[in-house]
Amino acid sequence: MRLVLFQPDIAQNAGSLIRLGACMGVAVDIVEPCGFVLGGPKFRRAGMDYLDEAEVVRHASWEAYLTAGGAGRIVLLTSKGDTTHTDFAFAADDRLLLGRESAGVPEHIHARADARLRIPMKSGLRSINVAQAGAMVLGEALRQTRMFPQ
Repeated sequence: MRLVLFQPDIAQNAGSLIRLGACMGVAVDIVEPCGFVLGGPKFRRAGMDYLDEAEVVRHASWEAYLTAGGAGRIVLLTSKGDTTHTDFAFAADDRLLLGRESAGVPEHIHARADARLRIPMKSGLRSINVAQAGAMVLGEALRQTRMFPQ
């Protein structure tokens, strides 16, 4: 299982997700460009000393990410998802794709995803913070696949 951050905008969210990946033993792919300096002070403050424990792979673009290959389905977390994350059957090699905080992912990436999941929430509100959404869905995926670290 992997977390995939598509062109993250906010250093603190990316750092938090990388810290989550380190703690859960889940690799993180970052699809650039980022909206901040990767490795800058805000990013390092959010990730703290966990950044050195994380498996992070940087990709120069979406095309470079796809070219690098990788097993498993691309599972997009989106407010426009057609299935809730609690009704989805996760697999051990799923790649959980999180979009930009400001704009999500472009339509061609929506179309490329093997599944589009949403988190059920109170109506009238737009979305959950990307780092919190990633944590919620990763937690459910790890629970279902029994992949929590021991």
